[in-house]
Amino acid sequence: MAKINTPEELRLMREKLRADLEIRENSNTPDKLPQIRVSMDECGIAAGAKAVLATFIEELAARRIRGVVTQTSCAGHCKDEPTVEITMPGRRPVLYGHVTPERVAELVERQIVRGETAEGLIEA
Repeated sequence: MAKINTPEELRLMREKLRADLEIRENSNTPDKLPQIRVSMDECGIAAGAKAVLATFIEELAARRIRGVVTQTSCAGHCKDEPTVEITMPGRRPVLYGHVTPERVAELVERQIVRGETAEGLIEA
């Protein structure tokens, strides 16, 4: 962790951490916000799910999009890990497979911003 030298640096760090926490665990109105669930069982973690979850938090914060990013247990698609389920308010969940940190921006843009589905869907 970087050394904090000034009160301003401490304030900025606190604001960033609060924003990240709000994105990660926003429980005020979760049914009215995009829900992003990253499978974080052993196979998901081994396939890179921790980096995917962190990248979703960063991407939503950078775009100032309110949403809820959480981890979940195995979705039953081990061969497709890391898997991510995105649920938009009032719509059915969409499950994506083989999600990498590099694909997160595309998924946020297409699924959350535009309301489209992207490549890599897993049919349930």
